[in-house]
Amino acid sequence: QVQLVESGGGLVQYGGSLRLSCTVFGFTLDYHAIGWFRQVPGKEREGVSCISSNNGETYYEDSVKGRFTISRDRDKNTVYLQMNSLKPEDTAVYYCVTDFPASGGDCPFDYYAMKYRGKGTQVTVSS
Repeated sequence: QVQLVESGGGLVQYGGSLRLSCTVFGFTLDYHAIGWFRQVPGKEREGVSCISSNNGETYYEDSVKGRFTISRDRDKNTVYLQMNSLKPEDTAVYYCVTDFPASGGDCPFDYYAMKYRGKGTQVTVSS
């Protein structure tokens, strides 16, 4: 059964750090990309970052470049999103999503059109 499970969200002060995890089940990171997007109620969803299956190539939206780092541990079937220098505008529910079962594993991909995503984890940054 295909499943993605996020963890690591929480409340942090301005300038602080959090590390989100996305553990996947039912497929392998060797052949599929993982992306992160975020959403604030009442606002449009926003892509954040992505890691491809091919050599773990990474992609970042301009709003998080230099502050966020995406990585993966294939042995643990887990993708991480290290978030540093957090700002109040980073407050959102963060979701991880996969391009499975599509082939290719490239980044970025159409996160919102994909079938499998996690339930999300809340990140709140206080000013």
